[in-house]
Amino acid sequence: MQAEQKTFKYPYPYALEMGGELPGFELAYTTYGERNASDTNIVWICHALTGSSNAADWWDGLVGDDKYFNPAQHFIICVNVLGSAYGSTGPLSVNPRTNRPYYRNFPTLTVRDVVGTLDLLRQELAINKIKICIGGSLGGQQALEWAVEKPDLFEELILIASNALHSPWGIAFNESQRMAIEADPTFTEESPDAGAMGMRAARSIALLSYRNYDTYNFTQARDNPDQIDEFRASSYQQYQGDKFVKRFNAFSYWALSKIMDSHNVGRNRGGIVHALGLVKAKTLVLGIKSDLLFPLSEQQFLARHIPDAAFQEIDSLYGHDGFLIEYKQLTQVIRAWQETNGQLQMARIR
Repeated sequence: MQAEQKTFKYPYPYALEMGGELPGFELAYTTYGERNASDTNIVWICHALTGSSNAADWWDGLVGDDKYFNPAQHFIICVNVLGSAYGSTGPLSVNPRTNRPYYRNFPTLTVRDVVGTLDLLRQELAINKIKICIGGSLGGQQALEWAVEKPDLFEELILIASNALHSPWGIAFNESQRMAIEADPTFTEESPDAGAMGMRAARSIALLSYRNYDTYNFTQARDNPDQIDEFRASSYQQYQGDKFVKRFNAFSYWALSKIMDSHNVGRNRGGIVHALGLVKAKTLVLGIKSDLLFPLSEQQFLARHIPDAAFQEIDSLYGHDGFLIEYKQLTQVIRAWQETNGQLQMARIR
């Protein structure tokens, strides 16, 4: 499989939902496979909070040679979202109006802003119809927002462990992470490494929302019942924080958490139920039984109010992170849904 990494440059001012503008932007995106003559094989993947445009890297169980989304059959596109750390315009980018990196002056963005940039790229690529748009978590929020904004664009919509409105519970987790970043005195500095130790702690907080009680009991159990220190759970949190610091920056993490908090498809559209009713794509909604961050009730709400949507519940030990891990189940559900032409009955997949 060959991946083509490209950059879309938009040189014009881009107005933002909360006011103000970006003086142009760049989007890093990756494509796999080739478009067919009729443009009926396009799969657009929207990534989650700290993902990149290389979907075959972070979703390798679904994307790749002989996987369900196979470049031999599909033309696959994934875009690194605005504000992120993997090539698109973000806080470490140079503001052309000041010739200095944005850092903490990077504007607050919304999911709607992000989707607007995706659609500008779509127009640049002269894509008028997308066979499948799929995303989990923040990726699902983008996919849903886009399907509401452009109802005739998508044939199929697949939303995994996502919602119509980011909950107070989810916002509280994000705010706790931002508080950890702010507690790092270096976050006031204009340096790419500023806030790194705060972000390390923030990632540890986040991980608790991505997994759950049973996950840790299984994967990070005590080495022996009499142990009083140096627990596996402790070293695991430290390891995950250290690992994240090596690949991300605190400014982008802050910006992306704010984007997630903004999610509300009903804003200025007559409410959430009305907005969901605008979706025309054939829709599959998947939820994870053990997900603490995006509980099943949120996906059930989507399925009830998106016209003719199908719903499936997946069992996973890994909570919210199950959407990145349970490849076999995801493939099973998506294949069954497509083979039944979207008429899959509500059931739990084990």
